[in-house]
Amino acid sequence: MEFTFLHVIFLAVAGFTLLCGLGVVVSRNLFHSAIWLIGAFAGVAAIYWLLEAEYLAIAQIMIYIGAIATLIVFAIMLSRGMMIGRAKMNNFQAGISAVVGILLFALLAFILLQVEWPVVQQAVVADPIPMMGQAFVTTYVIPFQVIAVLLSVALVGAIMIARER
Repeated sequence: MEFTFLHVIFLAVAGFTLLCGLGVVVSRNLFHSAIWLIGAFAGVAAIYWLLEAEYLAIAQIMIYIGAIATLIVFAIMLSRGMMIGRAKMNNFQAGISAVVGILLFALLAFILLQVEWPVVQQAVVADPIPMMGQAFVTTYVIPFQVIAVLLSVALVGAIMIARER
């Protein structure tokens, strides 16, 4: 198998996404972790775009970067105690969780390498975008509305906690 330009781009984007994910975990400042999280979300959206799943890429950008990451950043900025950084970020479980994470990664890599992945040479029959759009406005209306209300309540709750008494 030879590497093409798209392989190089994919590896670069995947490396960027992994570095941003690592930045989320190891950053000592909560606000910086939120910024790293936005970078990780953007990297996932770029991977979706490279896999020709444009709808998922746009949904990733609109929902995760546009809504959830913005909500997290506002919640952090509105709670002053988190911005100051008085709390200790490390605890005695850091080594144990690192060992468990490495073991889990090794197990998943072993399983991934043992599976014979089928290669399908079949073209997509129909365009799934209209079917997905129809499903959003018919089948999944209630979950979509519940998520919207939940995000609104979380934002109002963050404002109520952070406001001056």
